[in-house]
Amino acid sequence: MSERKVLQKYYPPDFDPSALTRRRGNKDAGPKTQKVRIMAPFSLRCSMCGTFIYKGRKFNSTKEIRPEEKYLNVQIIRLVFRCTACPNPINNDYAVVSGAVRNNEPWRNREAENEDDEQRLNRLEREEAEAAGEEEKNAMEELEAKNMDAQREMAAADALDEIRHRNARINRSEKEGVDFADTIVRTEDEEREKQEKEDEEAAKKAFAAARARMEMEVIVEDDTPVELAEPEPIAPAPAPSFKRVIKKKKDHSAALGLKKKA
Repeated sequence: MSERKVLQKYYPPDFDPSALTRRRGNKDAGPKTQKVRIMAPFSLRCSMCGTFIYKGRKFNSTKEIRPEEKYLNVQIIRLVFRCTACPNPINNDYAVVSGAVRNNEPWRNREAENEDDEQRLNRLEREEAEAAGEEEKNAMEELEAKNMDAQREMAAADALDEIRHRNARINRSEKEGVDFADTIVRTEDEEREKQEKEDEEAAKKAFAAARARMEMEVIVEDDTPVELAEPEPIAPAPAPSFKRVIKKKKDHSAALGLKKKA
């Protein structure tokens, strides 16, 4: 059994130390590298497979030191690591080498690979027709939206023209020394008076027509003769007398069947 710690080494009898030659190893042409264990300094997402890597996840990485890369005389260190979720970077998934067949291969479209030129042309024409139909529908919607916008713009332009004309009238009245507010009030009063006069004339015409109609009816009624009955003679009223009238008392005992004894 050998010793745990070797304190001496065996030298053969024919050992010649002068025969030993000094050798130098080849220097690495690239940057100095070192295998280190690091943690992700921030959360990130792999651009190959789309896996999210949270902050603090540990990786076996390679630390590279390039002497020419410095910032303010501080050495810049590069850390290179590989995403653990990318075993097959070509398809971003595992691949079966032999001995099995995968049921579903999401990265592969069997129909697209097996179709010939004619089938591919038909598929492209169908996709173009669907896209054209959607474009036509979108074109109709855009046309309706443009019509609505045009109507809205025309209404806004009319309102703007009216405002400009009103402002021009105001400026003109101010230059002439006339208060535009009084002009507006005066115009409103004139319109009101004109309307009242028209209403009065219409009422007069209506009353005149009704009066003429009533007169015609009265004239027609007067043309028909009416026979009046002769008045009956009235008897003269009797002359009043002031003679006292003595009323006779009624005998109520006879009504009850009673007789007075003699």
